Amino acid sequence: MNAATMPVKKKRLKSWAPLLALSAIALVPMATSAMAAVDSATQDDLARFMRVFMTVRANYVDTIDDDKLIDGAIDGMLASLDPHSGYLDIHDFENLRLQTDGEYGGLGLSVTMEDGVVKVITPTQDTPADRAGIKAGDYITQVDGQQVYGMTLDEAVDLMRGKPGTAIGITVIRPGRDKPIELKLVREIIDLKPVKWKVVDNVGVITILGFSSDAGKDVRAAIAAIDAQIGHKPTGYVLDLRSNPGGLLEEAISVSDVFLEKGEIVSQRGRTKTDIERYYARSGDAAAGLPVVVLVDAGSASAAEIVAGALQDQHRGLVMGEKTFGKGSVQTVVPLSAETALRLTTARYYTPSGRSVQEGGIAPDIRVPQLSDPDYKTRPRFREADLRRHLVNEKALKDDDLEQDGKDDPRFTATAEELKAKGIDDFQLHYALTTIARTATAKLATAKR
Repeated sequence: MNAATMPVKKKRLKSWAPLLALSAIALVPMATSAMAAVDSATQDDLARFMRVFMTVRANYVDTIDDDKLIDGAIDGMLASLDPHSGYLDIHDFENLRLQTDGEYGGLGLSVTMEDGVVKVITPTQDTPADRAGIKAGDYITQVDGQQVYGMTLDEAVDLMRGKPGTAIGITVIRPGRDKPIELKLVREIIDLKPVKWKVVDNVGVITILGFSSDAGKDVRAAIAAIDAQIGHKPTGYVLDLRSNPGGLLEEAISVSDVFLEKGEIVSQRGRTKTDIERYYARSGDAAAGLPVVVLVDAGSASAAEIVAGALQDQHRGLVMGEKTFGKGSVQTVVPLSAETALRLTTARYYTPSGRSVQEGGIAPDIRVPQLSDPDYKTRPRFREADLRRHLVNEKALKDDDLEQDGKDDPRFTATAEELKAKGIDDFQLHYALTTIARTATAKLATAKR
């Protein structure tokens, strides 16, 4: 469970993770002018609402608190919009505070609620949840023997959080498995440092766990550290965005700019045709034009899709893996008081070629299944299009575009056991490294001619 903190005015931040950690958010003043422009039909609707409110208040079998009625009405109104809009109360602001601090005691999960059951969106890499083998699409049914069915998402998340070092038992239902999976985990400080790096076979592997503050700066630092470790430029770079739930729009732009010399990175478009913002790369490719492979999967969302789409459209990186999550919307946080706010979907974003990734996601240039995962064939992929009331793509997508990744590629037939025997525990990364090596060999052969 990621968590987050209060931003400063105009600061974009990660969306409230216990619900869906998949978006960039802005904090803006409340639009009082819009509130003033209420036509007569709207006034009639508001009067109808007040009649219902007063009737319930006066006649319900039990005395009920006015705040509870108002909160319920607000929740219902926002729930009718899309899965990323919502009302933030004091508890939610505390979650925002924790997430912006980037450190909390827990398991490292992004979750949502589906039919009263907690459903995993994605585990954060190198956290207790990830190391225990929890997968996107898993259902968490019990925590320490306590049923979570019927709880609110906040209640379930609070059960899973706790003091670092304390043990917790999780019961998981995984589609395709006949029996529940019983897991024992130990809570840790989830330190959401966004960027990790290593060198494998003379290739720099840069993993971005989330687009929190300074992600772009940290990627630049990772490139410099890789160069320093090997004493020269590597053969190329793997940018690993798998299971990356998104984050700050500014950091998605900053990371893209690390690898781009020029051109548009992303645009966001609001309700009107003139409400468009475009973001461009500045001169200077920190990777010096070397080959880049971008690894993505069904858990790569929002800001991660911005980076993958920008490098793909600019022909700067080869996108590899599985189709991404498909969240192409931007949320704005509108303060209502010192302790409450609205999180409202206000725009869609588009890749440089004008593609909206909403619903459809980013399709990889080379689809590479994660053969080292023994459940990859049976485990369903959970994406934006599976969320109720999700925004539809402005260009009507065919059902084929929204379905699971296509038929098995005949090139990829190895089993997880066969790969393990060869020492390959991450097939997608292995294939990315092999691809960069082949690319470098081909370029060298061309240069000698």
